[in-house]
Amino acid sequence: MAMKLYVGNLPHSYKEDDVKELFSKYSSVESCKIITDRDTGRSKGFAFVEFGSREEAEAAIQELNGKDCDGRAIIVNEARPKTDTRGGSRGGPGGGFNKRRDRY
Repeated sequence: MAMKLYVGNLPHSYKEDDVKELFSKYSSVESCKIITDRDTGRSKGFAFVEFGSREEAEAAIQELNGKDCDGRAIIVNEARPKTDTRGGSRGGPGGGFNKRRDRY
């Protein structure tokens, strides 16, 4: 069964190939995605790496969690499911903007 890992505190200079290379020493990487800022395209310093099996992923956690990468101790643990962090209810389309000005 596939398992996805969260990798935090990455150097901002790291690219997806760098992360794949780091993790491929310990197991086979199915996918890797560095999260970037939408406006600047700059790395946010974390990534998600997916492995083909739980055993491979757990071995990578044991070997790489806390490891020094270009002066930064990276954090490696099992990724949690994505949750809606926007908060609050918008109450439908339009976000509260009333297009009908004739009401007042």
